[in-house]
Amino acid sequence: MTKILLLSDSHSYIDDRILEYAGKADEIWHCGDFGSMEVLEELEKIKPLKGVFGNIDGDKIRRCLPEVNHFQCENVEVLMIHIGGYPGRYTPLARKEIAEKKPKLFISGHSHILKAMYDDKNTLLHLNPGACGKQGWHQMRTMMQFEIDHEAIQNLQIVELGKK
Repeated sequence: MTKILLLSDSHSYIDDRILEYAGKADEIWHCGDFGSMEVLEELEKIKPLKGVFGNIDGDKIRRCLPEVNHFQCENVEVLMIHIGGYPGRYTPLARKEIAEKKPKLFISGHSHILKAMYDDKNTLLHLNPGACGKQGWHQMRTMMQFEIDHEAIQNLQIVELGKK
């Protein structure tokens, strides 16, 4: 079983509460808009980090992380794209990658809107953890934690980090 902490849109902000949850996870996944190398490096010090760069991320982060990250966690195929949309409204890149890779879990960020939706058409779970940073139009800072056990995605929890 692998415990995942899922973040997005930190926009150069990280605090002790995020770091506390990160310490309890087996892996940290960040779906782009880190905002600074300091955020990326701080998370990498704690646990293994998987991620993608976002539209605000500069050259240093873009050299460290891909735009599209396709990987396997236990027996679950995962696809991560910062600007990916959501079921019924995927971006062209996300539609192409979903069709090719056939993930069981598709993760996007960018919108600052927390979503957990099942996509019947593509037989996948879509997650967007919202935004854990303080920049943007969202009111509540959020992230997600969940577990992957063989092929089961389970115990999904939304973590509210407070008003920004």
